[in-house]
Amino acid sequence: MAVIDELRTVAERMNADPEPIRSFQHVYQFDLSESGSFQVKFRDGRVEVSEGTPDTPECTLILSDANFEKLLRDDLNTTMAFMLGSLKVEGKLGLALKLQEALKHYSN
Repeated sequence: MAVIDELRTVAERMNADPEPIRSFQHVYQFDLSESGSFQVKFRDGRVEVSEGTPDTPECTLILSDANFEKLLRDDLNTTMAFMLGSLKVEGKLGLALKLQEALKHYSN
């Protein structure tokens, strides 16, 4: 499954059960080494996924496609990845941590 498809699957889960993300009002960007850039916009308990960079992100995560897939599955030790440089965060680090907690709820 392509990375964008996995991201859209997680977004569908979030939209089906929005309570854990109801307070999110943020734009996240993912810059992936192989697949390019994607954005996830959270507004009023809804999630929208976009290819490219249509909005100004508050938090950008830069990582490999493989680590992104692990992040979506809650299978990435983000602290270790950050310390080793395989995950870079631009913008508000607190938002990255908030996103990780939300992803835990929706991972399979």
